[in-house]
Amino acid sequence: MEGTESKPLAGKVALVTGGAQGIGEAICRKLAASGAGVVINDLRRTESADRMLADFLDMESSLIVSL
Repeated sequence: MEGTESKPLAGKVALVTGGAQGIGEAICRKLAASGAGVVINDLRRTESADRMLADFLDMESSLIVSL
């Protein structure tokens, strides 16, 4: 299984609260790089959240943002 070695979280979904900035943002990016679909929940929309959305679309990662 060649694909699962580079994407060990493929097929999994992670919910990250506070994921639009700071440590939460870093966690979201790492999860996405590992193949997980990521649901980001945060209290407010920030430039960082908008940037993440664009980055995730470029990576063809699954992303849901709830701000």
